[in-house]
Amino acid sequence: MPKTRKLNAGDWIQVKSKEEILRTLDDKGQLEGMPFMPEMFAFCGKKLQVRARAHKTCDTVFPIRGRSLSDSVHLDTRCDGSAHGGCQASCLLFWKTAWIEAVPDVKTAPSPRAATSAVARPGCSEDDVWRHASSQESGETIYACQATRLPYATGDLNWWDVRQYVEDYTSGNVGLWRIFCSFVYRLYYSLSQAGIGVGRPMRWFYDKAHFLWGGSLFPMKFGTIPPNQPTPAGDLNLQPGELVRIKSHEEILRTLNTEGKNRGMAWDSELVPYCGGKYRVLKRVTRIINEQSGKMQEIKNPCVILDSVVCEARYSACRLFCPRAIYSWWREIWLERVEPETSLPDDARKPERKAVLTPN
Repeated sequence: MPKTRKLNAGDWIQVKSKEEILRTLDDKGQLEGMPFMPEMFAFCGKKLQVRARAHKTCDTVFPIRGRSLSDSVHLDTRCDGSAHGGCQASCLLFWKTAWIEAVPDVKTAPSPRAATSAVARPGCSEDDVWRHASSQESGETIYACQATRLPYATGDLNWWDVRQYVEDYTSGNVGLWRIFCSFVYRLYYSLSQAGIGVGRPMRWFYDKAHFLWGGSLFPMKFGTIPPNQPTPAGDLNLQPGELVRIKSHEEILRTLNTEGKNRGMAWDSELVPYCGGKYRVLKRVTRIINEQSGKMQEIKNPCVILDSVVCEARYSACRLFCPRAIYSWWREIWLERVEPETSLPDDARKPERKAVLTPN
């Protein structure tokens, strides 16, 4: 694919063959520091739609920050954890443009690909890709994936670099109205934190007037339970496919301590836009890879993730409009089961954003 060709959200592509992709990788199974993971082989040859141009992302290994990267996109594909100890994070996969090719017309099926007898360059094979997915250190398994290696496959990105916001719009990742609303909120929030005696009145006004723009309470709020006291727990034993309603922002705040946590899990302002909505349970989460250490981490108090409910980076100071779409985690006390006969409103979900894509 020509270097000048930039894919936009909504474009159609075809993932290249396994042999073609292996030829782009170094002896660590990486391209420009980005690992090609074993879970991605299942999508080889598939025709898929670009979800977003991954020109930037958020680094969750070091202190959370925005990072830039080139020649990358997100498709509607997520990692199933099969090569990484059954990790249940379901991260959105990064695809370098060298691993895919544009499909000119979605109505026209791609021409059958000619078989190739070429082999991967020396030092990289499918077995190598699998081998680099994990290693042993002092008797412990250390996993390596796109999430753990993200800082090393990306570059610095300052929040004030206006070029990133221009590309957010021109790539089709974000619409103008959302960009405008997020900038207005960031300005409002910054003024409320400026220490000039207007912070409390501004937050009070926001809480009283939020109905004007159809929002909720001031997004960055904390609970009232002292940090040395236990926070309430809920046990609905929710299962995949069940329909739930997310409680109101006010109800959830009553379950948080003054640090904004419930039983050790932080409530995030990016969850606020989903309050009051109805969604399907996608899965229960009990184990994930710690992105900082690469070790598998068992979740002491299981949580759930909901179909199509992801971080949209609306409020984040240093990573506005990050397209990584990390699943939000939900304590069961923040949810309530909806009876099966209740139908799901058309506007309660985003059907164009598939939570997990299973290869055909």
